[in-house]
Amino acid sequence: MFAVIDCGSTNTRVYLIDEDKVISKGEVHIGVQDTINSGSNQKLKDGIKEAFEVAAKEAAISLQDIQYAVASGMITSEIGLLAIPHLVAPVSLEDLAKHVQIVNDPTIFPLPIPVVFVRGIKNDCGESHWDNIRKIDLMRGEETQAFGLLAQLVPTLPVTIIELGSTTKLIHIDKEGRIAGSITTLSGQVYDAVKKGTFLGGCIKDNEESPKDTEFYSEEIVKRACDCVQKAGFLRTLLFTRFIQFTLPTTAQERKFFMESAIAADDLKIFDEAQELGFDLNTDFIIVGNKGRSRIYEALIKERVQNPKKIISVCEKKDIEMLAVRGAMEIVKGNIHVSPLAMV
Repeated sequence: MFAVIDCGSTNTRVYLIDEDKVISKGEVHIGVQDTINSGSNQKLKDGIKEAFEVAAKEAAISLQDIQYAVASGMITSEIGLLAIPHLVAPVSLEDLAKHVQIVNDPTIFPLPIPVVFVRGIKNDCGESHWDNIRKIDLMRGEETQAFGLLAQLVPTLPVTIIELGSTTKLIHIDKEGRIAGSITTLSGQVYDAVKKGTFLGGCIKDNEESPKDTEFYSEEIVKRACDCVQKAGFLRTLLFTRFIQFTLPTTAQERKFFMESAIAADDLKIFDEAQELGFDLNTDFIIVGNKGRSRIYEALIKERVQNPKKIISVCEKKDIEMLAVRGAMEIVKGNIHVSPLAMV
């Protein structure tokens, strides 16, 4: 039996795995953001310990029954538990498993359990200079999700993955099944910042007059938002969200959709970057994210990529959560470097 730690910005989940099945989960509302806020990772350590205790209680086991834990994502950064260097793309599943860092140190991890830290991946851009900064990109955690996705869907290779979260990340998987590199934007966090930190938040706030249909979609609004971004620029297009509140008969839901579409349209520039990095986009696409955002990106991919092949969306929250778990299972499966024997 082993555990998978999924540590994000504000939440930490611990899944217990026995015979390739999830038998319990513990979750706490503590993440790496708490390290940033407090200047110490002690609260994060306490939260992880609590999540383990919750998961163990739910499974009716003792913590001593857990042989080891697998951790990936920002937990392997300077704001997590242990900062470990990235691997340089291209990286295969075997490469990722071979280069994990195994730690059994109470000063790092709050429980007497060996931890398998999975390294992140960075683009191969050689020595960094101002003239090649556009080639720079990093991931921590998405590599584990990506390999979980490949194991779950077994897509035709090469394939392009678009992950929609607090960031938008394009991940290219080459024909050998390796992560060839990535391109990231700050779109999710920009949306959150604009919503909470500017007067535009009031333009998209739901009210009683706005329909509550979470399946809302408008091809016309996507088209107009994309046109505005191309011709007027991203920042001015964001401001249109307020202008249309007073000049067009729109609902808060429509204005929110316009803003989301504008952010997605600006994200399309990652396709130009991908091609400059040599990524072949004449592939199937897999979009990972909530249904509303996924539909927007699916429409824009069809507009942006000539003759796109199949587009698959993974939208259910539970399915998305399990990608990191499945990826962690694939990394440790049958690998002598991370077997319990190797950690004695």
